[in-house]
Amino acid sequence: MKVIILIYGILSYIVGLIGQVWFILYLTKWDVVSRNVYSHQETTLIYAILINVFLVLLFGIQHSIMARQWFKKYIYKLIPEAMERSTYVLLSGIVFILICLYWQPIDGIIWEINNHYLTILLWFGFVFGWIFSVIATFVINHFELFGLQQVYLNLKNKQPNDTIFQEKLFYKFIRHPIQLGVLLGLWITPVMNYGHFILSLLFTIYIFIGLYFEEKDLIKELGDVYINYKSRVGLILPKNLLPKL
Repeated sequence: MKVIILIYGILSYIVGLIGQVWFILYLTKWDVVSRNVYSHQETTLIYAILINVFLVLLFGIQHSIMARQWFKKYIYKLIPEAMERSTYVLLSGIVFILICLYWQPIDGIIWEINNHYLTILLWFGFVFGWIFSVIATFVINHFELFGLQQVYLNLKNKQPNDTIFQEKLFYKFIRHPIQLGVLLGLWITPVMNYGHFILSLLFTIYIFIGLYFEEKDLIKELGDVYINYKSRVGLILPKNLLPKL
């Protein structure tokens, strides 16, 4: 059974990785995927918006509900605890894949940069955002975040160590660098059409709603330690970059 759980964790990680990479490529006009956010609009505007809102709601519900402690306590009754995070990653990957398959493109250009050097700079910013987000996962423990550590420790009959709150690297300056990287990847682009704009807007709204609930959970879990951290460190931007009111 423990070997099966390990295989499940690895496969879940692969599916999650495929979904996230596909989603990133879906935001570009690069000839890597056959269909992307810049594909030609195929349906009416109202239908496209309804489908797109539903897809982001599906993403938000899956990410938010499965991250709550009450849900984790419930799911532990159905599956081994070591599989919980891998299941989260698996379903996240599936939802990303569904978005890439069923997102409805919407025609119309909001902005398009024609300057060659500025275009290169913006694509660099796009890539930087996603790389920054990935690096931030390794700072806090990428393998635990994506479920691989749990299934490995389960195989070795070891208990995971208690998580110790530490302010490392990016986390010394911003509380949520992963989400900052995602926001950069969503918005930095030399071409922005209406479909891309709606996708970025909906995901941005979800990110801040998700952070609101995540912060509440962190305060409940860490208490004064996190309250103090929150008072000193900005949410997604360093506090000394923000104007003082």
